[in-house]
Amino acid sequence: METVVFYQFLTGVPRAAAIWSALFLLALTVLAVLVARPERDSLPADPTPPTPTARETAAAEIADLRRYAEEVAVASARAARTARRRRADWLVAQDDAQRAWTAYDEADSAARRVATAGALPTPRTPHTPAEYAARERYLHRAAMAAYWRGELTMAQLGDVFGHRRGWDPRRHPVEQEVLLIRAIRDARLAEHRTAAERERTAWRDAEVAASSARALAQEAYAAAVRSRPVAVPSRRTVTRVSPTAVAARWRPVRAG
Repeated sequence: METVVFYQFLTGVPRAAAIWSALFLLALTVLAVLVARPERDSLPADPTPPTPTARETAAAEIADLRRYAEEVAVASARAARTARRRRADWLVAQDDAQRAWTAYDEADSAARRVATAGALPTPRTPHTPAEYAARERYLHRAAMAAYWRGELTMAQLGDVFGHRRGWDPRRHPVEQEVLLIRAIRDARLAEHRTAAERERTAWRDAEVAASSARALAQEAYAAAVRSRPVAVPSRRTVTRVSPTAVAARWRPVRAG
């Protein structure tokens, strides 16, 4: 009995080993396939994007051109407003320069008149402390009056009260008046030069702004034209006329 069992064991082992080996190889094969192709089995294939048609490409180009035309139109409108504002500033500066020139011309005419009158001898007065005090008071009052009229600057008024830059309170009132008129002329001249420089600067700014506005307006018009879709002309039916019919149409009719 034991011999039969042992014989069956010896004959069944190779068969079982073969079966287990086949199953093991099959499992290894399936595992290798799963490890080698995880992404291909889990992720869908990336589809190729479709090629846009000619109509879609043209529509996209028209949309880009329209956006650009809108942006240029906005910039052109802003440049036009800037140009108008710069021109208005230049007109104001021009008026200021003209007023400054008129004021200087009046002050220069007054200075020339007193220069002609300066050829006359200065009236003689007694050189007393009271006389010098009266001359100083006259100079200060005349300078203050000119300052409140806007004919002297604060710096010039400070020179008068500080007795600097040739302002001597001991001079005769006639001489003080001549010096005061000349100082007013010099102040008017300085104001005119400053106003003229402001007017030139405003003119340059207005010219630059106007040039930029013109360039942007031209570009805005060109961009608007480019953004318009081109209409494709439709095919027209052409009626063919035979040469015989044409000749018959223009053949003169003989009078009977």
